[in-house]
Amino acid sequence: MSASRVLVTGATGFVGEALVFRLLRDKVFTPVAAVRGETRLAGLCPVVAFGLDENSPLPPLEDVDVVVHCAARVHVMNEVAADPLAAFRQVNVEGTARLARHAAKSGVKRFIFISSIKVNGEVTLPGAPFSADDAPAPVDPYGISKREAEDALRQISQDTGMEVVIIRPPLIYGPGVKANFLNMMRWLERGIPLPFGAINNRRSLVAIGNLIDLITVCIKHPAAGGHVFLVSDAQDLSTTQLLRRMAGALNVKPRLLPLPSSLMTVGAALIGRQDLAQRLCGSLQVDIGKTQAILGWLPAISVDQALRNTAGHYRAKQW
Repeated sequence: MSASRVLVTGATGFVGEALVFRLLRDKVFTPVAAVRGETRLAGLCPVVAFGLDENSPLPPLEDVDVVVHCAARVHVMNEVAADPLAAFRQVNVEGTARLARHAAKSGVKRFIFISSIKVNGEVTLPGAPFSADDAPAPVDPYGISKREAEDALRQISQDTGMEVVIIRPPLIYGPGVKANFLNMMRWLERGIPLPFGAINNRRSLVAIGNLIDLITVCIKHPAAGGHVFLVSDAQDLSTTQLLRRMAGALNVKPRLLPLPSSLMTVGAALIGRQDLAQRLCGSLQVDIGKTQAILGWLPAISVDQALRNTAGHYRAKQW
């Protein structure tokens, strides 16, 4: 299928903005940036106002063939909402369904939803990675809301005929990354001793460039419609390996103390942060075999190259 115009929601965010710049670079499709506030994309491509709450304007879609929905209420470490699940549902479920119904009514052919591996669950056992067709098992409010949004989209697709594509990424990193990954780079650069020198877990990650590459394939591939795709760099790392490779990309020596992961898990439980211990010590792997089989897609950027890209951007921003 071909698309002349692709509307990207959340175009000021990490994924959305990177996608718009990729579409501008490739010059195959015309991106339309759907944003809540100001954006540096103004003047580079069409920009329209958009929000996920019921009082926000819906973007004009009459000349749009594909919507890539990146906007969401994202997972946060320190939740402040009195009822987190209700807050996630209002934005991620109701807002997504509202946009999708509008898209179908406007004649949009394909709706690509950037979901989350949290729909599958939080942890995998050794040698048993998540697959795209596993039964969903979300645990936290964010993952639950993403699963419910997927279910709503499937129903809208069934009712209207609009194709839906779902992509579930794990942790996304790359130039401009924030939150825990940014903190990790800061700790390494400052030479702070970290108790992560003996963690033997396995976690799948995805570089922003690889995720964007998959999204562009899903925009145009005739077989993508109706499927769930998992995505990763196809090279799983332990927390210890990630820190060592990131230190190498930053050209610093890591100070990793070989504290047993069991001790860290106990310590995290004592302060009520079992979730943090799980991210640092637990495994979460994904199988991208279906993505490769249906779309012929494999990640083009290696882990080490992606880490060098991330480190280079971080270094440049320090001056």
